[in-house]
Amino acid sequence: MGNLASGRLKVAWARSHMSVLEGVRTRFERERPFQGLTISGVLHIEAKTAALGLALAAGGAEVHLAAGNPLSTDDDAVAALLDAGIDTRARKGESTEEYRSAIAAMLDADPDIIIDDGADLVALAHTHRAGRGRILGSTEETTTGVTRLRALERSGKLRFPAIDVNDAAMKHLFDNRYGCGQSVLDGLFGATNLLVAGRTTVVAGYGWCGKGIASRLRGIGADVIVTEIDPVKAIEARLEGFRVMPMIDAAAQADLIVTATGNRDIVRADHFRVIKSGCLLANAGHFDVEISKLDLEGLAVSREIVRPGVEAFRFADGRLVYLLADGRLINLATGQGHPVEIMDLSFALQALSAEVIAKRGHTMALQVHPVPPEIDRAVAEAALVPLGASVDAMTDGQRKYAESWESGT
Repeated sequence: MGNLASGRLKVAWARSHMSVLEGVRTRFERERPFQGLTISGVLHIEAKTAALGLALAAGGAEVHLAAGNPLSTDDDAVAALLDAGIDTRARKGESTEEYRSAIAAMLDADPDIIIDDGADLVALAHTHRAGRGRILGSTEETTTGVTRLRALERSGKLRFPAIDVNDAAMKHLFDNRYGCGQSVLDGLFGATNLLVAGRTTVVAGYGWCGKGIASRLRGIGADVIVTEIDPVKAIEARLEGFRVMPMIDAAAQADLIVTATGNRDIVRADHFRVIKSGCLLANAGHFDVEISKLDLEGLAVSREIVRPGVEAFRFADGRLVYLLADGRLINLATGQGHPVEIMDLSFALQALSAEVIAKRGHTMALQVHPVPPEIDRAVAEAALVPLGASVDAMTDGQRKYAESWESGT
């Protein structure tokens, strides 16, 4: 059980640095856009998520929350959510059975709106429990989850509209890049207490998450190698000054490997056969499939927990590798997740996208929709002041000049 007093302090700290979401919450409290509606969310349950839950509840919603990862929950935040009257079914280190049961309970609540992180709840609503609930729509904030949603859309099986929060400019440009960049290092340091400067580090995947991770690792003195399957991204990484090579070559010289691809078996048996002894293995992708634990266990002759969140695997030739956080999300399993100010932007987008579904879900087409551009811009404008930034305004002449180009005159 979490500590309620500590949970209240953590949530209060998060809210005090989430001015955009707090502004949304204040309006929600006044307008009550979710009155009479039920919202179920499968998310990483910690203090910043609690701020989102409280904002939705302030808007009149009956809110139910479950964990999006068995190791990402902050039990103190759960205590604070329960004390606030929000049904929250999560605990750090919960079993697979508990994890799945909690997600199923989110559908048992018959939600009108789903807020998802990885599309686990949406997937359940489309498979084993497809007849459950009166769902108006869902929002999704991860690359992995959007990939799953688009697969449903392409197959013609999407049962309700979804809003792709992940690809909003105010999400992926900041959450995926700066959020992952900082929180992955937080998780690495928390798990190992080892020096990264001067070490050879490999980042698998040069999407927005990989870009942020690679940049931050270089910033603290690491020698960074990028692995990619996309030649365009590979060239981008090379022109940013990173070495680029296949994983089979990178693994042989790596002191640390971080995966951030959204795919499976990125580090597998053929890589373990050549991997440098002492290499640390960390995953920053949503699911714990990027580092093949099956291959690792099959090749190892012994394994041992050497410190919390670090398991050593020894091969027959004496080489050792260290798996961090059981191959789960390093930034939440052994870190504190993305910085508060970053999640302020992402959760404001989630809350406002949920409001769109509450108002328009009945009439939205059965497809994956982008975040309305006016919402993206509103979040950006609200974030300027707390970040100490301001922008110019166009003069009348500049506006007319721009309009003339747009109109072709």
